[in-house]
Amino acid sequence: MSTEKLLAPIKKFLQCETPQSWIDEAIEPDNLPNLLRDHANCELKAAQTAMLLLRRYAVDRQSSDALLEWLKPYEDFVYRKIGNGDFSNYISLSKKLISKSDFEHGDDLIDKMVLLIKEELHHFQQVWEIMQSRGVTHDNISASGYARGLMKHVRTHEPAKLSDTLICGAYIEARSCERFAKLAPCLDAELGTFYSSLLRSEARHFQDYLTLARKVSTTNIDERIIFFGEKEAKLIQMQDSEFRFHSGLPSV
Repeated sequence: MSTEKLLAPIKKFLQCETPQSWIDEAIEPDNLPNLLRDHANCELKAAQTAMLLLRRYAVDRQSSDALLEWLKPYEDFVYRKIGNGDFSNYISLSKKLISKSDFEHGDDLIDKMVLLIKEELHHFQQVWEIMQSRGVTHDNISASGYARGLMKHVRTHEPAKLSDTLICGAYIEARSCERFAKLAPCLDAELGTFYSSLLRSEARHFQDYLTLARKVSTTNIDERIIFFGEKEAKLIQMQDSEFRFHSGLPSV
């Protein structure tokens, strides 16, 4: 599938394009270290989000513990500075996850989120390897307010809470894919090739989140999609004091 066809559903889904001023800021050499640091953090956070959804809605206690163990080495490295960042010999999820009997869509959520976690952790490793090759340390940096800005509008009752959360996931993945595509031609060959290689999986993550949101909801979610699309576009087009992968317009 061509990049144009791959991006067509994402461009239709998002209510605005990434402003050129953000692209101009992102390709400034001085901003590259923080772009890579935040990108790595975003990959881990995406895996954590999928894990939390599985633990909250889809799996039994033993499976929940297995998910925690799966992500622990990555979280130890990023948040507690334990380990050297070499995950090459690390074993993936070691047991089959068991779905809760009282959740109708458990198996579907497990299938899609486990694949997403595997891919996001792999992307984290790839970003970290690029950082190492360029002498970029994994310093702690603050997160952007983008995800929080979306999630604060999630309803608190079920199943609306789950469907809203999944819609937010779709927007985050769609925006990531759109920005990878915009950045790829503007960066050096290594990064451009790498970001282009992420498009297919990010586009699938977007579709998986959106498909799940429709399945778990007991009502039509088209209005909620539009609602979150408006909130997402506002976050992307508002001025932002810090540059991050999902930040808004650079402050003048």
